[in-house]
Amino acid sequence: MQINGSYEHVVIAGFGGQGIILAGKLLAQVAMKAGKEVTYMPSYGAEVRGGTSKCMVTISDNSIASPVVDTPNTVIAMNRASLEKYAPKTKAGGLLIINSSLIDEEPKLDDSIEIVRLPADQIAVDLGNKKTANMVALGAFMQKRKLFSPDLAADCLPEVLAERYHVTIPVNTKALHKGAQFIKDNGG
Repeated sequence: MQINGSYEHVVIAGFGGQGIILAGKLLAQVAMKAGKEVTYMPSYGAEVRGGTSKCMVTISDNSIASPVVDTPNTVIAMNRASLEKYAPKTKAGGLLIINSSLIDEEPKLDDSIEIVRLPADQIAVDLGNKKTANMVALGAFMQKRKLFSPDLAADCLPEVLAERYHVTIPVNTKALHKGAQFIKDNGG
């Protein structure tokens, strides 16, 4: 990945229980492994499961002054409420990835914003574990932005997953690859 001195500001958002925080943590870990500067800032409601959950990740070749992302280059919206809240903040020329398994509306945004409709939940269900939709979305994002490979992300899974969840590494690895493959199969 060559960022050329600029920044990739990412907001990943959904509801608690969708693995939003894990996806952001994994993205930050992968960026660090790749030698990039990175900030990661998770945020979730007090009720956690079912409540609002988001994280902000900034990746750069240069030092990063603040972890706060006001106008992201990329928004990954895993549910409708997240789409409504964060899609309008997407920077012109940016990328919006919508979990089309849960979101059927078409946002009204600047025409320069590329919208990818990714059936993340359906792909995860087809893999046998609906909880891997976050990894499907992350794999799609990394492929679309040509940032990091699914293999590098899979190599980082043991570092971000609690040991009791290491049993899920094979299915999470498949989900990362399926998300990337979806982008490849759909012109990206």
